[in-house]
Amino acid sequence: MSAGDFRHLFQRSIAAAPGRLHFAAHSHHLWPDASYVGQIAAWEDAARLADRKWERVMGELWPAAQHHVADELKLPDPASVVFSSNTHDFLLRIASAIAERPLRLLSGDGEFHSFRRQAARWVEAGEVEWRTVAGGAGMGGKLAEAARAYEPHLIIASHVGFSTGAIADDLAEVAALCRPEGPWLIVDGYHGFMALESDFAALAPRAFYTGGGYKYAMAGEGCAFLHAPPGYAARPVATGWYAEFDDLSLPPGAVGYAPDARRLLGSTFDPSGLYRFVAVRDCLASEGLTTAAISAHCAALKAQFLNGIEGTALAGAEVLNPAAAEEPQARFVALRHADAPRWQAELMDADVVTDVRGDVLRLGFGLYQTARDVDALLGEVARL
Repeated sequence: MSAGDFRHLFQRSIAAAPGRLHFAAHSHHLWPDASYVGQIAAWEDAARLADRKWERVMGELWPAAQHHVADELKLPDPASVVFSSNTHDFLLRIASAIAERPLRLLSGDGEFHSFRRQAARWVEAGEVEWRTVAGGAGMGGKLAEAARAYEPHLIIASHVGFSTGAIADDLAEVAALCRPEGPWLIVDGYHGFMALESDFAALAPRAFYTGGGYKYAMAGEGCAFLHAPPGYAARPVATGWYAEFDDLSLPPGAVGYAPDARRLLGSTFDPSGLYRFVAVRDCLASEGLTTAAISAHCAALKAQFLNGIEGTALAGAEVLNPAAAEEPQARFVALRHADAPRWQAELMDADVVTDVRGDVLRLGFGLYQTARDVDALLGEVARL
């Protein structure tokens, strides 16, 4: 398996910093040229259509984006998908739909730091009781066992651990416990969506799924999404006027909600992320670049990198997410070592972009990189 060359899809981003080696596709993915086309289209529609731009946004861009998400996740109904500026919005709205306090929360111990901060603050405020299980292999079974004993209202589980790259493909047992009256499961797909081939059809009737355009969808900020199973979180307390579009005929003073996932909407939002997301997905389709094809390209780069660090300082690090070529794998390498912060700083000084989480150095792989880029990266790693 060898990596190809898809740099023609990223000419603007590459030309903007031609000396940079960007190996943080898992953190801030470089934007393909198609995203620029989408961004300009958003501006031009606002200028051309003014107030009427919302007819195009909600009538054309929104359903197109819903279908792209549903196609990627094998969802049975695109209407179960709703968009917002970030996934944290959805966490707050879903939690607000649970009346009991303190809310009993169960999660893996390696969830995204925005969730961890919010959960810790809820605990401080006396609004939440929070328990965790060890992430990584077997997390689904551990969550299911803990849920039977703890009876949580809300369960959070990352499909791919944001720090370690560990994959949780065993969440069916947890989802089987879920009901509209509780408990509810939110699968955080931020490092899974468009990084792994994902078939969410079996879980879709009983579990939420969040993701976004910032990383592997290559569409940038402002285009987060949620799949919401029918009947779950029917009346969130945190709500905005976009959530009642289908209930405008209600009597004055009544608080209505859309019958589909739009019940979890807020208020006026910046639609440019939708333009970029649809433009990028359309471009990938025209190029024949499925998630499987992109993953194969990235896996070849990852294997080249791991095979090349022998004899370098990085060889002494623990690889937290090794994977055989035939297995699903995260689009980044997580290397644990006490020197990880120093390595990241030295690489950054050489204009090699990676990132570090505590003592874990992370290097992400994307379509805009080639085998020659990995060779250049390994040359810089040899100097550490």
